[in-house]
Amino acid sequence: MARASSKKKTRAKKPKLMDRLAGMVRRLIRWALLGALGLAVFLVAWVALYRFVDPPTGWYLWSESRRLGGVQQEWVDFVDISPHMPLSVVAAEDVNFCRHWGFDMGAIRAALEDGGARGASTITQQVVKNTFLWHGRTWLRKVLEALITPVVEILWPKERILEVYLNMAEFDAGVFGVEAAAERYFSTNAAGLNARQAALLASVLPAPQDRNAARPSDFMRRRAAAIQDGAATIARDDRSACFGG
Repeated sequence: MARASSKKKTRAKKPKLMDRLAGMVRRLIRWALLGALGLAVFLVAWVALYRFVDPPTGWYLWSESRRLGGVQQEWVDFVDISPHMPLSVVAAEDVNFCRHWGFDMGAIRAALEDGGARGASTITQQVVKNTFLWHGRTWLRKVLEALITPVVEILWPKERILEVYLNMAEFDAGVFGVEAAAERYFSTNAAGLNARQAALLASVLPAPQDRNAARPSDFMRRRAAAIQDGAATIARDDRSACFGG
């Protein structure tokens, strides 16, 4: 009889153990959901803040400042940038900027068909990377970039996206933003850039530490000429309508 009683007690304890485990799982799921919700709210609030407040820095800019002992950067509003500059970077980096919602599906398909040899990042994605995230090819960064990019497109006008891009982009080692780049390469300011100078600066962007807009290579000259032609073309059609080009 004692053995039978012991077996009954053991069987009675099992449901209680399973109940406790189920409760722990429910709590973990609840905390995970709350954490995900909190992260989403934080990211949306952060993006919304930078709609009105100029980003003080970005991860890459900060790390370069530490590495070099300082960087050159002076923020300028969109209206104080030569109209040739946004036209040039759109022609060079993201010709469908006014037509997409953050991701250029045509460019992504072309990149996949090309085996990943070409890039497909839009200007908006580059803004997200430069402003909110870090450089690199980790899956975590790519997932966060994919989540934040449409939020930026929803909360910011296209002009603001271009303004932040032109002020955060790297144009040379330690030279960030179009104002510092215009001074470094052409001894002028962002407002004073002509079409040729803007095209040369845009041609620097894919490899800013290996190219010099003031002493362009033959490749850069050809690239700048193509960018200048492209900028003139999109200025005549609706591909610049979203930023007044």
